[in-house]
Amino acid sequence: MLDAVRRIGRPRLVGGGVRDWLLGITPKDFDIEVGGADFESLHRALAPFGSTDVVGRSFGVLKVRSRESGEEYDFSLPRRESKTGAGHRGFAVAPEPTLSDADAAARRDFTVNAIALDPFTGELIDPHGGQRDLAAKILRHTSAAFIEDPLRVLRAFQLAARFDFSLAPETAELSRRIADAFAELPVERVWGEWEKWAVKSVRPSRGLTVLEETGWLRHFPEIAALRGTTQEPDWHPEGDVFTHTQHCLDALVALPEWMTSEAPRRRLLMFGVLAHDFGKPATTVCVEKRGTMRWTSPGHEAAGSPLAQAFLRRIGAPLDCDAPVSALVVHHLAHHHGKTEFTDTSVRRLARKLAPATIDDLATVMRADANGRPPLPSAEIHLRIDQLVAKAHALALADTAPKSIVLGRHLIALGKKPGPDFKPIIDAAFEAQLDGAFADEAGGVAWVTARLQG
Repeated sequence: MLDAVRRIGRPRLVGGGVRDWLLGITPKDFDIEVGGADFESLHRALAPFGSTDVVGRSFGVLKVRSRESGEEYDFSLPRRESKTGAGHRGFAVAPEPTLSDADAAARRDFTVNAIALDPFTGELIDPHGGQRDLAAKILRHTSAAFIEDPLRVLRAFQLAARFDFSLAPETAELSRRIADAFAELPVERVWGEWEKWAVKSVRPSRGLTVLEETGWLRHFPEIAALRGTTQEPDWHPEGDVFTHTQHCLDALVALPEWMTSEAPRRRLLMFGVLAHDFGKPATTVCVEKRGTMRWTSPGHEAAGSPLAQAFLRRIGAPLDCDAPVSALVVHHLAHHHGKTEFTDTSVRRLARKLAPATIDDLATVMRADANGRPPLPSAEIHLRIDQLVAKAHALALADTAPKSIVLGRHLIALGKKPGPDFKPIIDAAFEAQLDGAFADEAGGVAWVTARLQG
């Protein structure tokens, strides 16, 4: 395929695939930019190798699925972009095959994404110093045109977290200048960057630092409010709630439970940890406890639920994120409450309240929270979490919620006619089940029979 393209133009591997290869990461995307060719010639050269999808003729973009491997490859022509209006879409894009490698790379967001590779000679073409910034782990804008696309600030946010990079001071300054342009971004594009942060981060705290350095944290007030919210130093020597949350997020991605999870669960856990203390700014007070003034945040778990949902709506998260994230926020201190031992009843009820999140999910959030207080040791807290998980596994409730044993068909079998009194009976039976009155169908039927006869 590349040989055929070389006959009509100058192919270069470009973009994130080159960056990932230089970082020792197996590239997942293969983008080839072909200089010196026109669109029709490129299309004819690629047609014999597989199905071609003209995804952007006006942009000079072709997607090819190889007949041999089934892999997809993006081929494009060098192009110029000129700002024509507000927002992420306010650009006029025109292919320009005669562009030099340096001019073609100048339209890319960061220098680390502006490195090209000649697939035939192995030569790296790096007119903007991307290799230098890659080695220094710095995100730096490629040109002053950075400010024309505000989405690039959110790309910096998630890229910094994914690769443990810092933002160049001059790029942070440009980002501050366009902070008001956040309102121009479609919410689905905002969500796209937040989802990458939630699923792919290796050091998620870096992303929050970028938001703070660029002045973009103000667009996410639930997070911004954490900065400056005091915590009791004896319990939280690491600093304020913002700093604690950063430590918790980094602790989360170090846990085996995170590393082995698929993307949907990673997303749930990340937002659960991010939002777990959203309620603290509104509830934190300094009160006397045993003769000493202490900072405390009574009721912050419940107070955080509506804030978590407001945040998820603000970033355009799918609606099915709301309930499980909120449940994790509300119950993230369940291991601090109640008696010394977890009872069967308390664990059943906790599993029910968490659904569709699970006790295993909650335990992972708890562990990240416990590890987010350096240098304070957390062995006792982890022992408590272990006890909760052990009890949940013993009850087969670690990754699911209890389901009602008594159903409508049981009432019909006992001679009851369907009607409005079914639900109260079934609900009462479920409460009795959670309390341990019965554990199987026979026991449930016996319980209902006794209730109806009473």
